Amino acid sequence: MRDNKHIIKKIIKGSIAEELGIEPGDILLEIDSQKVEDIFDYQFLIQDTYIEVLIQKSDGEQWLLEIDKEMDEDLGIEFENGLMDEYRSCHNKCIFCFIDQMPKGMRDTLYFKDDDSRLSFLQGNYVTLTNMSEHDVDRICNYHLSPINISFQTMNPILRCKMLNNRFAGEALKKVDRFMEAGIVMNGQIVLCKGVNDGEELEFSIREMTKYLPNLQSVSVVPVGLSKYRDGLYPLEPFTKEDACQVIDTIEEWQRKVYAEYGIHFIHASDEWYILAERELPEEDRYDGYLQLENGVGMLRLQREEFADAMRQRKPQTIQSDKKERISLATGKLAYPEIQRMADEIMSKVGQVEIKVYPITNHFFGEMITVSGLLTGQDILAQLKDKDLGDRLLLPINVLRSGEEVFLDDMTLSELEKALQVKIDIVKSSGYDFVDMILQNVDK
Repeated sequence: MRDNKHIIKKIIKGSIAEELGIEPGDILLEIDSQKVEDIFDYQFLIQDTYIEVLIQKSDGEQWLLEIDKEMDEDLGIEFENGLMDEYRSCHNKCIFCFIDQMPKGMRDTLYFKDDDSRLSFLQGNYVTLTNMSEHDVDRICNYHLSPINISFQTMNPILRCKMLNNRFAGEALKKVDRFMEAGIVMNGQIVLCKGVNDGEELEFSIREMTKYLPNLQSVSVVPVGLSKYRDGLYPLEPFTKEDACQVIDTIEEWQRKVYAEYGIHFIHASDEWYILAERELPEEDRYDGYLQLENGVGMLRLQREEFADAMRQRKPQTIQSDKKERISLATGKLAYPEIQRMADEIMSKVGQVEIKVYPITNHFFGEMITVSGLLTGQDILAQLKDKDLGDRLLLPINVLRSGEEVFLDDMTLSELEKALQVKIDIVKSSGYDFVDMILQNVDK
């Protein structure tokens, strides 16, 4: 950040900031005569109905703006640095860390480990609490910032020190008590490692976490991701179908207990467990409003519900054509059965499309990585270059870097399109987008 100042990047159209003449390039100096340390301070200080904001214009002139507004109404300002401060990196050496399992030679940003409590509030990231100072805890409690997303991994302090390779990791759990006392809403995550924090340890962790209900509103349990680059790292094994069944049984038993008392299901197994166990996904009501989508909890169920609704909303085709649009889809092996099921349903009801779904094996990170979000351009290219891709190829949006048309391996979307000699369309994650993108030409 230039000179450690809070430089304004963007003004939201129709916002208070636009009305007052605040512009990109201006610098926020103070709010109510107080220096703004970071996003925590900013969000807290702009809450009142009357505030005074000191802005420095690009020519050096300072404006003191008196603002009357609604309580909690946003000013409509976006800063060059979303945190309004330097990002804090993670100093743990977790046995399950995926960044440690990546090959050398990728772009530098992929190797940055964040463990910043402010990102938890701002972007929904999960934090271990080990890099959170008492000052941070005080501000979260005083400002009542919610929700805070916590990577628990285990409630056994000794085991937590081992899993995070940090002698303070067990002691850090006491910060959760502070949040509980302050009424802070929390979400939790457990990355499950076979033979480490599963079985009886998982039972213990869930039991201990229920003590934080209802402030701790949800906890996800996800299987550790294991790439092929694990030389010198802690020996971890993949889960089996039997393991997955045991994990689901444990979680669903606790769901029944917690729901009977609190009316929420609280603890959730990610979609991967149900696919590995070859079990049907939970019904929609059991996801409590999909609080853990970012951890892969309920993504397939939500997509299935949206897909069904989108298909119900479609008007019957009055014009039938012998000509079919030929569409291909590529996805990770985890989602392949679900994508194939939806494609089959569309073809059975809409005669004008022919769909071919290709599951892409992850050779770059290893075949145990099955999610589409970790596919690379080179794997997609290698496995589709000799295939008949029809008129269009559809790819899920999570194969690309957020906000850009670049894959994990820095291949661009245009490079892949040119190499495959086919038009590529990107499909957003919802079932509605899936139907709309496939049938966009049919419905014209």
